[in-house]
Amino acid sequence: MSKQAIVSIYEQSAELKQLIQQLNQENQKLYLQHLAGSALSFVISSSFENLEKPYLIICDDKEEAAYYLNDLEQLLGEKNVLFYPGSYRRPYQIDEVDNVNILLRSEVLNRINSRKKPAVIVTYPDALFEKVVTKSELDRNTLKLNAGEQISLDFVNEMLFEYNFNRVDFVTEPGEFAVRGGIVDVFSFSNEEPYRIEFFGDEVDSIRTFDIETQLSIETLKKISILPNVENKKLQEKRESFLQYISSKTVVFVKNKEFLLGSLDRLFEKANTAFAELKEGIQLGEPKDLFCDGTLIKQQLEGFNLVTVGNNRHTELVSESHDEKLVIQKASRRNNNSVSFQTSPQPSFNKQFDLLIKNLNENTQKGIQNYLFCSNKKQAQRFRDIFND
Repeated sequence: MSKQAIVSIYEQSAELKQLIQQLNQENQKLYLQHLAGSALSFVISSSFENLEKPYLIICDDKEEAAYYLNDLEQLLGEKNVLFYPGSYRRPYQIDEVDNVNILLRSEVLNRINSRKKPAVIVTYPDALFEKVVTKSELDRNTLKLNAGEQISLDFVNEMLFEYNFNRVDFVTEPGEFAVRGGIVDVFSFSNEEPYRIEFFGDEVDSIRTFDIETQLSIETLKKISILPNVENKKLQEKRESFLQYISSKTVVFVKNKEFLLGSLDRLFEKANTAFAELKEGIQLGEPKDLFCDGTLIKQQLEGFNLVTVGNNRHTELVSESHDEKLVIQKASRRNNNSVSFQTSPQPSFNKQFDLLIKNLNENTQKGIQNYLFCSNKKQAQRFRDIFND
């Protein structure tokens, strides 16, 4: 039995059908309850494939985001799932950049701007904290090339300098380019591999991606988009929240809304402090121009289909008021906008197989069908032998 069998079980469930039905409507505010382990991943993947809408998953932190990213890549394929990380470790610490994260952020922005088929984007508060350049500014800062296009190598060279790319002998990381005769190698911030562009006179003869280590070609392309580091806080381009950048049809899943808003406020406060301590002569935008606080994100979330994922104790608050605290379970019953999947964590057996067998028998008596998943055939055979004994 493969993971696809579990997907089928979820797809046939009344709870998933209820969720899909409600998310087909506009501006829905829903609550998911009793989702343990990877259950949320199965719900997200199954509903995504049925709805054909873009999804944004906001986790509590980077580690949790990586957990769900791995789950969803296994269920939906890597091309359908994108990771949107933060680009800086601390606000206004410009030297503390992570080129890998900047590349991932640019890849997400480019995917959204290219209007390709919807994807699932996984992120966390630190990433949403940073504003992004607007779509019009991104277009203006993007160099698009097509195979067979009439354009001079000198023009491409000048544009790359204008985009603050560094000219090197051999490209090794995003933001670099090299010129050898009629060949331009450029490592864009929008692609995981660098491009090799061959010119024949003033014509783009061919475009390929290539491996940095072996220099061998990977894939031939008809067109490409070359993006500079649009996360550079020294740039003066107009910026907006990531929630303003994504499609209004996006379904937003939030693991913990209160934690998200509180994290953004704390980050914004740190940004204000760091900005006040900047040395004179350093030209950087003010915090309100570069970053988002909890109030801004809270307001913008109201414009989306918003799915809040509750914990099993149903103690997450749905009221922002300090005087009035309402529990999700009560509010969702009244508004009929709660979906409960009735999953629970697996008990801890501590390698005591008699406890495992007892639990499986109790499930059977309750009318629950048991599925035991193993990582390989050898492990599965070992469980059969133990159960037979």
